[in-house]
Amino acid sequence: MTTALLNSSIASLPLLARGKVRDNYAVGDDRILMVASDRLSAFDVVMRDPIPGKGELLTQMALFWFKRLQHVVPNHLTGDDPESVVRPEERAQVRGRAMLVKRLKPMPVEAVVRGYLAGSGWSEYQQSQSVCGVPLPPGLKNASPLAEPIFTPATKAEMGDHDENIDFARMSEIVGAELAAKIRDVSIRLYRTAAEIALRKGIIIADTKFEFGLDRDGTLTLMDEVLTPDSSRFWPVEGYEAAFHAGRNPPSYDKQFVRDWLEQAEVDGKPWGKTPPAPPLPADVIEKTAAKYREALQRLTA
Repeated sequence: MTTALLNSSIASLPLLARGKVRDNYAVGDDRILMVASDRLSAFDVVMRDPIPGKGELLTQMALFWFKRLQHVVPNHLTGDDPESVVRPEERAQVRGRAMLVKRLKPMPVEAVVRGYLAGSGWSEYQQSQSVCGVPLPPGLKNASPLAEPIFTPATKAEMGDHDENIDFARMSEIVGAELAAKIRDVSIRLYRTAAEIALRKGIIIADTKFEFGLDRDGTLTLMDEVLTPDSSRFWPVEGYEAAFHAGRNPPSYDKQFVRDWLEQAEVDGKPWGKTPPAPPLPADVIEKTAAKYREALQRLTA
């Protein structure tokens, strides 16, 4: 069993922020060391139990996608070795699970692209036959494929809060119309490109979120993580049709497995209210979640 890293502790660098999964450290004034821990968040709550090896799997998958999408938009990777900026005794915390990236001005919105109707999009559609102001045809079901990918942005929540879906007009007010349009168009190109690659490997990317920043020259740059099971819904093609026709969530390589368990979880004899503290995860849920992440990476990189 891989030793889990719940919280990194890099004393040789200033800690900038500890997010739901990643710990960010300053490297001078122009770079950031991003360390992917084994923490898991669901419903915007960080679980108390880590998933051993998860941070390494996320980093490997992000690097896989950054390489294959660099022709669409620049990304934040510097190409420098993360182990080169920490002390020798700290390298074990960094090895295989860290990226040394450019420091950017982050955009205050998440760029969500949906190719299928699922999750909060499905919930919203049932109320309004639209998602984030994008009208959709009647008669769609949970996990329905969409005729074209749709762009459905969200605001970034503070730790412990929930992201809020917004429409494109609101996003334009936040970042400006020209930049909003560029983020939308690039996001859809990224999604289409990745979806084609994944489908050849037997994986459906139902939806995903991208994060962007601006470098010192004002260039739009892809940042944070990209197309991992933490930021995307991945469905194996072989399980999709049967689940779709039965009206169920398709089997997934993402956090849906944990979400489904949490929906049934109880705390002190009552249903968990999706607020901290999270209920402890059973050993089999931890093991199966780790296996899902491993299988997704293996299928993509085979």
